[in-house]
Amino acid sequence: MSAEAAHTHAEGEAHEETMTKSKIWNVFFILLGITAIEFLIALYLVPQHIWGITYHAANPVYIVLTLAKAFFIVAYFMHLKFEKISLIYIIIVPILFIIGLILVLTNESHHWFDVWKAL
Repeated sequence: MSAEAAHTHAEGEAHEETMTKSKIWNVFFILLGITAIEFLIALYLVPQHIWGITYHAANPVYIVLTLAKAFFIVAYFMHLKFEKISLIYIIIVPILFIIGLILVLTNESHHWFDVWKAL
């Protein structure tokens, strides 16, 4: 290996971020907090209608919180945060289409639920 190639290789390693124990624990506590909020909404706020939260209002909140958890898992534990931007776009664009599909299907499921109730 030439000196120039070794220098370039060493520079590449210097810019590369790694996951440390503290970062892993930070992400763990963020995921734990999001999960605790989801449980609080599902088991306490919605059944007791606190702040007027209904099942229909809680569904978009669940979706957003779940997507936030998915972001942290993909970004840190699957190391996507440390990848090149082209790879990120290859993964993010289909995810945006899937999010749109989820939103459309959620709206459609409410329609079918109302039809079923009318029978």
